Amino acid sequence: MLTIVISTHREGRVMAVGSEQRRLERRPPVEEQFAAQHVEAALDLLHLVDMAWHDCYGPGELEVPAAVLDDVLLLADGDVIALIRLACAAVSDFRDVRVAADARRDARRDR
Repeated sequence: MLTIVISTHREGRVMAVGSEQRRLERRPPVEEQFAAQHVEAALDLLHLVDMAWHDCYGPGELEVPAAVLDDVLLLADGDVIALIRLACAAVSDFRDVRVAADARRDARRDR
């Protein structure tokens, strides 16, 4: 299964990035947060999130933006059930997830 993502280079050229490449890039942060037995499931879910994002936000949005993904992973904190709920919330309206993630970041800075 290959999902094509288009990203722009500095020179204005376009490069296709497949879902397998995204999976490889996402693996390290997912492995840092999730138990070994949940890593593949978390990566599968993130693939579904990309498809849902594309369906909701149109042909120019082929993957969940990196900032939204960072927010989701931060808030999930290694919990697969939380990851599922946060992924759904992010696709529906990522602004709520952003507010919660920013509050978590602020709380960590204040410690």
